[in-house]
Amino acid sequence: MTTKLLICDDSNMARKQVARSLPDGWDVEISFAANGIEGIEAIKAGKGDVLLLDLNMPEMDGYQVLEAILAQDLPTLTIVISGDIQPEAHQRVTRLGALGFIQKPVNKEILTKVLSSYGVFSKEVAAPEATVNITSTKPPVAKFDIQEALLSNQLDVSIAESEPVSTEPEMTLSADMRDCYQEIANVAMGRAGDLLARLLNVFVELPIPNVNFIEVSELRMALKDIENHESTSGICQGFISAGISGEALLILNDSSFKDVASLMNYQYDADMGTELELLMDLANVLIGACLKGVSEQLDIQFSQGHPEVLGQHRKISDLIANNASKWKKTLAIEISYSIENYPIKCDLLLLFTEKSMTTLNNKLAYLID
Repeated sequence: MTTKLLICDDSNMARKQVARSLPDGWDVEISFAANGIEGIEAIKAGKGDVLLLDLNMPEMDGYQVLEAILAQDLPTLTIVISGDIQPEAHQRVTRLGALGFIQKPVNKEILTKVLSSYGVFSKEVAAPEATVNITSTKPPVAKFDIQEALLSNQLDVSIAESEPVSTEPEMTLSADMRDCYQEIANVAMGRAGDLLARLLNVFVELPIPNVNFIEVSELRMALKDIENHESTSGICQGFISAGISGEALLILNDSSFKDVASLMNYQYDADMGTELELLMDLANVLIGACLKGVSEQLDIQFSQGHPEVLGQHRKISDLIANNASKWKKTLAIEISYSIENYPIKCDLLLLFTEKSMTTLNNKLAYLID
């Protein structure tokens, strides 16, 4: 008997990865959904005997999907496949009725084992080829707002300072490639969020990463119109690999320091350098884990420079380096971490030089096919 399988994930790349990782010979009819709303509609239409569900999605996230399935008593068996690997995330989806939890990027062997353990798939039953019924393959539209403009501009600071401005043909970022970058960032973000959650013993609320190929002049114009009243402190750390260079930057609102110090069991004293120590510790955790997450997925190795303090208790516009005018564009990945039940705001940006995109695009190209 053919199993109706629904893959619900906002990333087109992730949906393809999951579909390619299904057990060989499984008699299955596959449908896709790009968000939770589409997913619920597909289940109601009889397309989701089994649901492979992402957590971090726009419109309606995975937690809300699980809640809706329970509330409406929808007939589906759910396995979560997510980049958010916090222990609390696993516990929450289990309480909401998910059968299993698999971390991204999905591993075929693990997926087959989980499906088999719940009797969803049996090796004794085989079919020549799976049927694909695409409910939706539209990649999510990346949003670029003023907050991102501010954060990105403050940190386009010192990327490969010695490199000349490129005279090569202008680089662009296609919708498919943006989706790939966003999914790579999503997995890396989850790795860093898990470490932060364990360090602070909290639940870290993870956003959908913003990915943009940013015109530096546009960001400067945005800064002329808006001045953030919240003072911030920042750390930047350069990184390089073969054909790739960039800066990782961590920005923490100064109002967050006391809460972070309490969670990390620090004796808070602004005059004794506690804030700088906290900032360095957060940077080591988030920057290191994010870069490791990216490097593992793309099979590259990053060398990291020494972290540098951008500024403390200063407005965002004050954090802009003098050499920003040397760069026309930068590939910016923005991740805004927040802590559940605490007014803590922490922004991480990975900024890649325009020249780096050639190497990165080549690494990602095979994931689009």
